[in-house]
Amino acid sequence: MSAVLAAGRWLAFDTSTDVLSLGVARGDQVWTQTLPGGAQSSSSLIPAVLALLAEAEMPLASLDAIVLGRGPGSFTGLRTACAVAQGLAFGAGVPVLPIDTLLAVAEEARWTQLQAGLLNPKDALTVLALMDARMDEVYSAAYHWPAVPGDARGEERGCWQLAAPLQVGAPELVQMPEGPGLLQAGNAFAAYGERLPAGLRCMAMPTAAALLRLAPAAWAQGQAVPAEQAMPLYIRDKVAHTTAEREALKTQAQAQAWQNAAARQP
Repeated sequence: MSAVLAAGRWLAFDTSTDVLSLGVARGDQVWTQTLPGGAQSSSSLIPAVLALLAEAEMPLASLDAIVLGRGPGSFTGLRTACAVAQGLAFGAGVPVLPIDTLLAVAEEARWTQLQAGLLNPKDALTVLALMDARMDEVYSAAYHWPAVPGDARGEERGCWQLAAPLQVGAPELVQMPEGPGLLQAGNAFAAYGERLPAGLRCMAMPTAAALLRLAPAAWAQGQAVPAEQAMPLYIRDKVAHTTAEREALKTQAQAQAWQNAAARQP
């Protein structure tokens, strides 16, 4: 774990997928846990959080902030995480630090590549984060990690930049961003692999460990909010399409696929 965490005391959790990921950091010490998510997170999240804080000997009131994976993702999971973050933060008198789950995916992918020796800490990286949104759609966003010049340490001096905004749509509509070291990351490949753009891929989830690594930069940028202002991030406002909408989306996706295939012809 990066030394950037040395000055922070954080609790982080994400329930945006079918996995419940939580972690705490005290200085450079980190405790993490992974549990089943989905409907189970509504009953297991608070006991798991309290147990992990007790293991780390960190009272809630001692935290700098509660780091929330705010979405996009499962509607039920996001509401659960947000409600728990608000309740704990309000009771302890600490702020909430909301972080996009797709940014956490990008950070987890970067960290995985570093640990595997596939990425130099000083190298630039562009990650297209792709998460299964169900309803035959994917959530997507692209992030750029700039190259770090000189003798600075990439883990400490680098900072993610948004390269393409958050959106949701058919896999065929996803556009590859431009940038060095391009990597696709997320959990959408098993379901939509052949319908997504070709390229280097990495399975990655929005883990609490990634949220903890992102927390110091988000805190320094003033992204912390009072408990009552912590809200889930939804980029679509419904959980199911009508039959007509599904047919229209299918037609649109097919047309885009044909257009992309024609553009690749010599």
